[in-house]
Amino acid sequence: MTQLTIVANIKANTDKVALVKAELLKLIDITRSEAGCINYDLHQDNENPAHFMFYENWQTRELWKTHMANQHLADYMAATEGCVEEFVLNEMTLIS
Repeated sequence: MTQLTIVANIKANTDKVALVKAELLKLIDITRSEAGCINYDLHQDNENPAHFMFYENWQTRELWKTHMANQHLADYMAATEGCVEEFVLNEMTLIS
């Protein structure tokens, strides 16, 4: 089993930053309690407050995929529909 690192970049529409941030914050405690979650850290860009980034580590890709299918993520997607300009997710493996 290889640990999986996720880097997720979310860019909110400039008029929806507060809403997107509030919805992202709702994900943190519930996700951190999920099986396989090593860390789940939300960052906000100092120069561009519309840019958020999650840095996540999971014990396995399978456990992360289970996380991605959870209801709280579906709720987030519904609450922020039309509010996010860009979403880029990278699955990464630590090499050193």
